[in-house]
Amino acid sequence: MRNGAQQRLLAFITSVMTCVAMTPAVHAQSANEIRIGEINSYKIFPAFLEPYKNGMELAAEEANQDGGINGRKLKIIIRDDAGNQGNAIKEAQALVSRDKVHALTGGFLSNIGLALADFAAHRKVFYLASEPLTDKLVWADGNDYTYRLRASTYMQVAMLVPEAAKLNKKRWAIVYPNYEYGQSAAETFKTLLKQAQPDVQFVQEQATPLNKVDAGSVIQALGEARPDAIFNVLFGPDVTKLVRAGTTRKFFDGMPVVSLLTGEPEYLDTLGADTPKGWIVTGYPWQFIDTPEHKAFLEAYQKRFNDYPRLGSIVGYMAIKSLAEGFRKAGATDTESLRKAFSGLEVTSPFGPISYRPQDHQSTLGAYVGKLDTKDGRGIMTDIRYIDGATAQPDDAQVAKMRPAK
Repeated sequence: MRNGAQQRLLAFITSVMTCVAMTPAVHAQSANEIRIGEINSYKIFPAFLEPYKNGMELAAEEANQDGGINGRKLKIIIRDDAGNQGNAIKEAQALVSRDKVHALTGGFLSNIGLALADFAAHRKVFYLASEPLTDKLVWADGNDYTYRLRASTYMQVAMLVPEAAKLNKKRWAIVYPNYEYGQSAAETFKTLLKQAQPDVQFVQEQATPLNKVDAGSVIQALGEARPDAIFNVLFGPDVTKLVRAGTTRKFFDGMPVVSLLTGEPEYLDTLGADTPKGWIVTGYPWQFIDTPEHKAFLEAYQKRFNDYPRLGSIVGYMAIKSLAEGFRKAGATDTESLRKAFSGLEVTSPFGPISYRPQDHQSTLGAYVGKLDTKDGRGIMTDIRYIDGATAQPDDAQVAKMRPAK
């Protein structure tokens, strides 16, 4: 027994000594990395976030070619927030304190993006909000440590309002998910359309619980209001349910609809042959973008994943590419250097050149506007045109009023 105990003790000591001997190598490896902590709702929104993860992976591989960024390799540490603010903050704390990340990115839902932005401000850590669309991120709740990649709610609504005004419809109804993003989109649409068409009336609003829409009841309420046109903000499974309930009841026959996000492949893939024709949308018509930047991205993405990209692929790719360019410009990994590097940072995207505006930390990444149609049983966008995000922003004087003084 004593001999067995001695052997176990010797094995334990050997194990400890091995770990101690390895520690300098582990530290050296970590010191040679640029670590990005990424937090997102992968289990809740897989249709968007699995392609998003692919996009991040492709961008990281490109950044790590030829010695990486200033001689350091980029490493992404991914965490799932399960669509919950508390979980997101818990994961952010662990990434900063335990994993020693140099920057945070991610966020899908607007409320989670706002929570992460608040965390970044208090902990003085850099946060690039990749997907959250709420205007508060860069205006009312904007802070020195938060930048945002994707075109905001205001920007995308501003891209659609001229198309809505051309319809010359007086009585509008609005359907939106009842949380920050949906509420903001509805208010912005009412404000901007009223400016473009002063006689417009808003005869019905349906604010639905996220991912729990009672589509039949919504369609019934809309029908009773007898609108001339619809503005829709629902996305994901909710918009699929709305379309199918409205189609069954023939509600959308001859009804003009203006709809945020519905032209994204993530949602058209699900709608398939049920894609409603003629809806005016923002989206990502990947099949029809004929620019050198997009051709290069599409070829690289299809070669790497044997699949076509979704909008999530673009967002994930550009989040990591932006951070890589930010670290390269900063020449360092500390928060202050990265924060300063992002002010006015220029990056080439699959949609063309973009920059991060110093006045509100919003990127100028734009979006495509077009109409829905079907081809070979699949939803597509037609009559597409790209709108530069820089043209869909309020002027600097308005931004200064909306964004708190530094």
